[in-house]
Amino acid sequence: MRPVAGRTILVVAAALAACAHAGDAPGARAPAERPGAYFPLAVGNEWTYLDRSPQLPAGETRRRTVRIVALDPDGYFRDSERGALRAGRDCVEDRARRILCAPFEVGRRWSSVVSVTSTEHYEIAGVGETVRVPAGRFEGCVRVRATTLAGPGAENVLEIWYAPRVGPVRIETSARVDGKSVPQVLAELASYRTEER
Repeated sequence: MRPVAGRTILVVAAALAACAHAGDAPGARAPAERPGAYFPLAVGNEWTYLDRSPQLPAGETRRRTVRIVALDPDGYFRDSERGALRAGRDCVEDRARRILCAPFEVGRRWSSVVSVTSTEHYEIAGVGETVRVPAGRFEGCVRVRATTLAGPGAENVLEIWYAPRVGPVRIETSARVDGKSVPQVLAELASYRTEER
């Protein structure tokens, strides 16, 4: 089964805290901000993650830095991990999928067809959440859950917490097989440098 980790700019690149769930009631809303405010895109922005994935040898942690290196003519920001993102009015997207879409309301759903055999299903799973990671404490986070069918009785699950004016601060992936969840990736933000464009 293919893990969800191989996704986009930070989703893949990070592949790499405890959360307080203040706004998880269905219909709970985050402040009316555009998706780009939760994933600031500008050349030079960078995020460093600690990979604490369970597949690593016991006690081992790896660092991974993702840097935006260029703005392509079609408006996509290219990163050091060969990903590309752009922020539109309603969604942040890569070249194959919409990864973060407004309005930020618990239960809001969308899908992206990424190939003939694969459709990714997204949902706003939490708003107004507080996340603690090595880079600090981030309030007002939006949590997105993505699922992809991986085979009979199996799916890949990805959860990303986006902090306003910072971007992804925590990334978790797991494989759910016959109802049992098996952790795959745990990445937490260690440091970042962002500027608005």
